[in-house]
Amino acid sequence: MQKIKIGNLEVSRFILGGNPFSGFSHQSPELDRAMVHYFTVDRIKRVLREAESLGINTLVARADNHIVRVLIEYWDEGGKIQWIAQTAPEMLSIQRGIENAIKGGASACYIHGGVMDQLFETGRLDEVAPAIDMIRQAGIPAGIAAHNPEVHKWADRELDIDFHMCSYYNPAPRKESAEIRPGTIERFQDSDRDAMVETIRSLSSPAIHYKILGAGRKDPADAFAFAVKHLRPCDAVCVGIYDEHKSNMLREDVELFEQALAAYA
Repeated sequence: MQKIKIGNLEVSRFILGGNPFSGFSHQSPELDRAMVHYFTVDRIKRVLREAESLGINTLVARADNHIVRVLIEYWDEGGKIQWIAQTAPEMLSIQRGIENAIKGGASACYIHGGVMDQLFETGRLDEVAPAIDMIRQAGIPAGIAAHNPEVHKWADRELDIDFHMCSYYNPAPRKESAEIRPGTIERFQDSDRDAMVETIRSLSSPAIHYKILGAGRKDPADAFAFAVKHLRPCDAVCVGIYDEHKSNMLREDVELFEQALAAYA
């Protein structure tokens, strides 16, 4: 598995995403619930072990109490996967989310994409720099996520960050709520994806490309080929899986990614 550098971290270019573990399908409330019921602690740990066996050394997941507990148990059992933590909006403040990530053993931390989009929309971006400083003071790489390319352009100009989490799609407005409310109809438009990859070209820090499969809406082979075509040498992809009905999903995704890398080499 190829690797990139994010700050002082060596990160696999295929990163495992944690949204399904927390019941975020970005498809329907019914699928959200199915994911929550399916992903028991034992099943999450099984996916993490499989990821490590495939050369994946990094997980991106929420800094909520559920994920922290699972990871502590996994590490205590000998697991080695490193964790890039996403602040969780329900922690009431960005700072509380960062504290949870640091205490939980995160190797890097970034501000939740919906939160960043909302701060941009509501003119509160002055809250971001102190949060980045707080992450850096803990001695770990700091970043931001966003679904709106303009947020990444702003961050590249105004902040000193180690990485960007760049969503290919901007599925719902965030001005009223940082998180998408259950039942919201989400849009996945290729024009959003194209705008984001154009923005990524101009960023001065590594980008982690996520939602590259449109939350299950895109053909995997086509999605990986598109992503790899737009990866810079310093970039990686982040992909979550829901393997209840397809037990070899993670292995197939890794194979498609590596085939695409070989094709564009």
